[in-house]
Amino acid sequence: MRLVRILLAPDRFAGTLSAAEAVEAITSGWRRSSPYDVMDPVPLSDGGPGFLDVLCEHIGGELAVVTVHGPLGEPVPARVLVDGPIAYVEAAEAVGLHLLVPTSQDAAEASSEGVGELVAAAVETGARRVVVGVGGTATTDGGKGMLDALDGLEAAKAKVAGIELVAATATDAPLMGHSGAAQGFAEGKGADRATREFLEQSLREWATVTDGGLAVRPGAGAGGGIGFGLLLMGAERVNGTELVSAVAGLDDKVRAVDLALTGQAVFDWETLRGRVVVGVARAAQRAGRPTVVLCRRLDVGRREMSGSGIDAAYAIDDMDDVTQGDPSHTTGESLAGLAERVARTWSR
Repeated sequence: MRLVRILLAPDRFAGTLSAAEAVEAITSGWRRSSPYDVMDPVPLSDGGPGFLDVLCEHIGGELAVVTVHGPLGEPVPARVLVDGPIAYVEAAEAVGLHLLVPTSQDAAEASSEGVGELVAAAVETGARRVVVGVGGTATTDGGKGMLDALDGLEAAKAKVAGIELVAATATDAPLMGHSGAAQGFAEGKGADRATREFLEQSLREWATVTDGGLAVRPGAGAGGGIGFGLLLMGAERVNGTELVSAVAGLDDKVRAVDLALTGQAVFDWETLRGRVVVGVARAAQRAGRPTVVLCRRLDVGRREMSGSGIDAAYAIDDMDDVTQGDPSHTTGESLAGLAERVARTWSR
C-alpha cells in the first residue's frame, strides 16, 4: 500500500484555534478516514496573532516577557523572541484586537504605544536584526503611538540606527483609501462609518506631516498603520507569510509530499492578498503539488481560487451533515469532522 504524504500547513483559525491547534484538529479528523497517511505538520503565520508561537515551533530561541502599554493604556505582558542576532516581536501581543471588546470609541482611541516599547525591548537585547510581526491589532493610529513611545520619529530612527528593522506584514494594504487601514479594516475593530471617516482624516494628516510617499507603499496600512510607522523608521517591509515560510523551510517540505493542506477561519478576498493560504498554494505550485484549503467560511469563487493555485476548498459552514456541522460543536471538533470528510476525496 502506497502511503500518501500530506503537508499540513494552516494559519490560526482567528478567535478559536492557534495554528498548532488547527494542525491537531485536522490530523485527528483526517486519520479517522485515512489512518495510514503520513502528516508533516508545518503551522504557519502571516505576521499577525500567533506569529511568535509559530516561530518558536520552528526555531526555538529564547523568550523574554516585558510589560508594555495595551491599546487603551493598560499594562499587558508581551514577549521578545531572540534567536542569535535576530529578535522577533509581535504587535498583536501588545495592542491586539483580542485585548478589548471593540467599540467605536475604542477604535478611535486605541494607540500603538506598546509596539514602540516592544521594539525598544528588542533593540536592548543587542540584536542586529529586529523583526516586527504586524497584524491583528486594535489600533488605527498610523503608528503614531509607537513613535511617540520612542520619543518621536528622529529619536526612533536613532534608536534603530545600525539595526536591520523588518516589518513582516499580514497584508499589503496601503495606509489610506478604500482598502487602507481605516476604510478597509477599522470596521472589524468596532469603528462605525463616522469613526472610520475620522480615522481616515487623521491618517491623511499624519502622512502629510511625515512622508506621504511611504503611505502608498504595500504594507503601510498593516496593523492600523503600524506598517507605515515602521517604514518611517527605515524598516524593510516583507510579506509575513513568506518570512515564516522561509524559516519553516516550506519549499523543501512541500516537495517531499503528495498534497498541501492549509486553512484559516475565513477564506475571503483579503486572504488572496498574501495570507498563509496563498503562500502555501504558491509553494505547492512550484513543486507541482495540489493544494486544498479547509476553513469555517468560504467567500471566494472557484475562478479566484484557481487563479491563486488552489485546487479545492471546503468550509465547515457548508457541511450538510447535522452532526458534523452542529453549531454547538467547538471549532476544533467541526474542523476535525471536515478533515475526515475531505480525506475521503483526497487520500488514496
